[in-house]
Amino acid sequence: MAILGNIIKGVIELKDTFTSEVIHKEAQEQVLKELLETAKSTQFGKFYDFESILETSNVQQSFAKHVPYFDYNKINEKWWHKYHEGESNITWPGKPSYFALSSGTTGKTSKRIPVTDAMIDAIRSAGIKQVFALKNFDLPADFFEKEIMMLGSSTDLEENNDHLEGEISGISASNIPSWFRGYYKPGEEISQIEDWDERVQRIAEHAKDWDIGALSGIPSWIELMLQKVIDYHNLNNIHEIWPNLQVYTSGGVAFGPYEKSFNSLLGKPITVIDTYLASEGYIATQVRPETVAMQLNTDNGIYFEFVPFKPEYITEDGSLKNEAPALTLDQVELNQDYVLIMSTVSGAWRYLIGDTIEFTNIERAEIKITGRTKFFLNTVGSQLSVNKMDAAMRELEEQFDTTIPEYTICAKRGDDDEFYHYWYLGSDVKGVDNSTIAEALDESLKSANKNYKVARSKALKGVKVKVISPNRFYDWNERNKKKGGQVKMERVMGEEKFADWEAFIKES
Repeated sequence: MAILGNIIKGVIELKDTFTSEVIHKEAQEQVLKELLETAKSTQFGKFYDFESILETSNVQQSFAKHVPYFDYNKINEKWWHKYHEGESNITWPGKPSYFALSSGTTGKTSKRIPVTDAMIDAIRSAGIKQVFALKNFDLPADFFEKEIMMLGSSTDLEENNDHLEGEISGISASNIPSWFRGYYKPGEEISQIEDWDERVQRIAEHAKDWDIGALSGIPSWIELMLQKVIDYHNLNNIHEIWPNLQVYTSGGVAFGPYEKSFNSLLGKPITVIDTYLASEGYIATQVRPETVAMQLNTDNGIYFEFVPFKPEYITEDGSLKNEAPALTLDQVELNQDYVLIMSTVSGAWRYLIGDTIEFTNIERAEIKITGRTKFFLNTVGSQLSVNKMDAAMRELEEQFDTTIPEYTICAKRGDDDEFYHYWYLGSDVKGVDNSTIAEALDESLKSANKNYKVARSKALKGVKVKVISPNRFYDWNERNKKKGGQVKMERVMGEEKFADWEAFIKES
């Protein structure tokens, strides 16, 4: 009998009994006031007169009126760069203990996002919330005695003057509570290995020594790790070595594109729980099995605003126009894409994280990720968002009985000076030529998106597809950034980046 597991499960259920339901609108109002109060004496707080904003009758409205939107380049050039010059009290009291190096999917170099001690506490609290939410998923008691494999970036953080730097997954893993370390795999020694291939090799070598009950990490890298373990031990599926694997928590990307290929590595179904951890904070987590949507962490160090995702509010580089309206949680609607804006205990203010979301339940503050502002393809009015592209990939998977975990697209003129959408699909599909897949993809997008259909009848001449091995996408990431961690593939590329991509593909 799983005595310890029953105790842990009982504590989780008891804790929930004495925890009141969060009223998300009120929680957000309180979080904003706490953020402004804490930062009012910083350089940023004085410049935008947080003290006066706090004295107004409608703090949320006043905050939106007096503080502009910031993307990374804007806030770094005006404010965050001062931290690296030895200054303190810039956008948050004191100096950040860490800087998170972002995956750099939408830029040429990694961003350096401040991570304060207050943010570490907020991430830890959000993680505990996720653990307590497990009671809703009807897991057996013995699950709570199993080990958890967290596959992120290296926890061997780099010292830089008076702070440490690394990806947010590595920073988070280096700050796990002491009581959790006995459950945490691959353990501190292996987690500190910088080279991703070496780290995964060591995981494969030790896999038989662990009783893994849960996995956590970016889907593409988790898949490669599982495949490595399967190949190393000559298995049919991962459950032959980890029979008690029951839960997978993804992080920061939609799981849908990877679902079919991921499931092919399993011996039996497992529970998939979506989480939303970004370099800027722990944004949301799925708290119930009835939905795949995630609940915003509204009471935990992040204040959210939502800009309707419409072409008239977005500039060509994916940033927001100054006149774009920002809505509060009590003003949003269902079935509308919003650009996510955050203000945080790390000193990000009205910060454009770059993601778009949609509300599935406003009262519960539940959302799903729908795409990226810079991965929105509106050339000649096609208005393709990532969620529409993902849906088209799922249709192709069914139609051609294959998996397409990775893809990228560029809109550019062809040799005839007409506009085309150029797609590269990562798939092992056999016996189907590229033109047949292109025709099916085109028809799928026409039926799902009226703007795309109109564009195809006018300025968008056609669709061109090349199918390549999914491994080429991972090789590209390795060459341009590094494997593992928070690294994600660019779904939409500009012409300059796409030219580099095509040259890379032709190299081999």
